[in-house]
Amino acid sequence: MRIDIISVVPDLLKSPFEASIMQRSIDKGLVEVHFHNLRDYSSNNYKQVDDYQFGGGAGMVLMIEPIDKCITYLKSQRDYDEVIYMTPDGETLNQGMANTISLQKNMIILCGHYKGVDQRVRDHFITREISIGDYVLSGGELGALILCDAIIRLIPGVLGNETSALTDSFQDNLLAPPIYTRPAQYNDWNVPEILLSGHTAKIEQWREEKAYEHTRNRRPDLLDK
Repeated sequence: MRIDIISVVPDLLKSPFEASIMQRSIDKGLVEVHFHNLRDYSSNNYKQVDDYQFGGGAGMVLMIEPIDKCITYLKSQRDYDEVIYMTPDGETLNQGMANTISLQKNMIILCGHYKGVDQRVRDHFITREISIGDYVLSGGELGALILCDAIIRLIPGVLGNETSALTDSFQDNLLAPPIYTRPAQYNDWNVPEILLSGHTAKIEQWREEKAYEHTRNRRPDLLDK
């Protein structure tokens, strides 16, 4: 998978890809991540990429020209499955969406900033708009990082145990059941006996029941799906 991220502050994005699972995916050659400074595509000496909005109103808007130049250049190099725009009014990211996007080969992620982007960008370049929740951040960079983490960990070979991602919360519209590790007893707090029994079928049944109970108590809306 290749991911190209367009941003006015690309340095904000780099460090998460230099550690843990995302770094491992790059080191294994399973993922390429490239950062593009939108200011490099500005047409004036001031590297301007934003301007006031027509009709008045507070806040600056990212201009269409540098975004057009950047996306057009990238598309001249290869085909892209998605051009994603991170925006608060996009479709809310969920596990099903992450599963689908993780199957793509090449994608561009455009990070919004200031008040957002010229609407013509959204009308003519963007194939999918994604939000990470009903709140506003200073820019789309943190949302882009969350999206990347959610999809990269699903790529075969990235995690040490490929079945791990399949048992995460939300994969089957259930929250994950309780989990325990050593020691089996700590301060008189004991691990449930069933998990120490070695009886695989009964353990899986217990986990399924606990996942359902946990979901019913915390996110009953998921059960409707």
